[in-house]
Amino acid sequence: MFAKATRNFVEEVDPGGLLIPVRSLNDSIALLTVVVSQKRFWFWQKPKHLPTDFNLNDILTGDTPITPVLTETDFIKYNGTYGDNIQGTMDATFIHSNVNMEGKDSSKLQFSFGSLKKDEVDVRRLLQDSKNRLLDMSHCLIQQIKKKRQVFGVVKERIVTSQPCSVIEEVQQAEQCTGTLSLCEPKSPKVSLKDNGSLSKDSNVTMEIPTNTTLAYALIDLEVKHDGRYELCLMSNKGGFEVDGPTQKSLMSVTGAPGGQNNPGVSHLTRELENLRAHFQLLAALPASSRSSLLKGITALTQDRAALGALQSLLDRTLLEKSANMADVSEAHKRSIQPVLEVLKEAERLSEAQTERSVSLLSALHLIISALDELTCDSLAALRVCSSPDVLKIMELLVQHLSGSRESPASGAEVSALPEDVLSGMQHLFASSGVSLQRDGDTARSQIKQMQQAGNRPLIMCIALRGLHSLV
Repeated sequence: MFAKATRNFVEEVDPGGLLIPVRSLNDSIALLTVVVSQKRFWFWQKPKHLPTDFNLNDILTGDTPITPVLTETDFIKYNGTYGDNIQGTMDATFIHSNVNMEGKDSSKLQFSFGSLKKDEVDVRRLLQDSKNRLLDMSHCLIQQIKKKRQVFGVVKERIVTSQPCSVIEEVQQAEQCTGTLSLCEPKSPKVSLKDNGSLSKDSNVTMEIPTNTTLAYALIDLEVKHDGRYELCLMSNKGGFEVDGPTQKSLMSVTGAPGGQNNPGVSHLTRELENLRAHFQLLAALPASSRSSLLKGITALTQDRAALGALQSLLDRTLLEKSANMADVSEAHKRSIQPVLEVLKEAERLSEAQTERSVSLLSALHLIISALDELTCDSLAALRVCSSPDVLKIMELLVQHLSGSRESPASGAEVSALPEDVLSGMQHLFASSGVSLQRDGDTARSQIKQMQQAGNRPLIMCIALRGLHSLV
């Protein structure tokens, strides 16, 4: 709830910028706090930032602490309300039974942060104070960071509350099921069973946030030499530790697994999607029942950003650390992600007899979930409107046209029949990923607007859409 509010806040006030949302009220973020940037699996993923209990002075040698020059300025007065309304019905008629299901979900997140302040470190003074200072390379924190080849930095600015404020989340869920089941055999009386059931769940949670709570922060990374000397990375987040061996001048930094270049051009998009083809093919080869269950489970997760992030972190640990420990997952999130994990487990069991594959189902699922987790909250909300199989097929054609693997744009009666709310959702999803989408009658065209500014956003969207389409 708090993490959802801070993420929405950062997406609104600093999209694509340096601000990092605080994930937990338990995170104590002060200026010069040491924050570790955790390595991710895919090169296009933003690093995960883990605040520590130490500040810069704790890991320096010598007895003279650095006393930073601080400035405090008014930042912004901010209040926000975000909501979703989802409803649907299903009618099924069988030989001896009729079933009608109706569901309606609505959620609203309202936060009133009021007037916010920005605390900043004078970086020029910090540069001067850091001259001839050494890090304590024997410090346990530095040893652990270096061993895992991670990057760390210190907090150079933070956005804090200047008055008590609140976050309110309201959730309403209602489901109703009616059915008639008839059993009839020759020379026997007809048996009819009628059932009416309904389930409703309402929750209203208010969180009071005290003054001087950090909502977001920005880092300046450290580039560390063998002898403990360090430099502040002023122009980019490319910190790390100097590496032993022939490539001694290079630095170990946060990199991804597949890919590596950050060229946002169409050729880059085409190449990366081609490199991931085996993942999509593996998902498309699953039995229809498994694909349908996965699509349903993943679509449901897009309604809960925190549960989606919990599944992404769990799959991260499973792939990188070969550990699927769910001890850190809350009970509510376990209930949300368990259906997806059960389908994955069953699909892996059924495919054990197949020949050796270049990728695993775990890796393929991790790819989709990671891409979805990188989308903004608004993009996820727009995607939910467009998650029906027919619309996903149209968006797959747009992805093909965008990546250059299809010369003609998407066209046909399905395009002209798109409802306005679905078309609006598609346009919002594409626009938030740096892609323009235009419909002219029965033709829809997609194009990357400004390649340099778009970065990896078009690629991430295409991976998410192609992954979901693989499950249709």
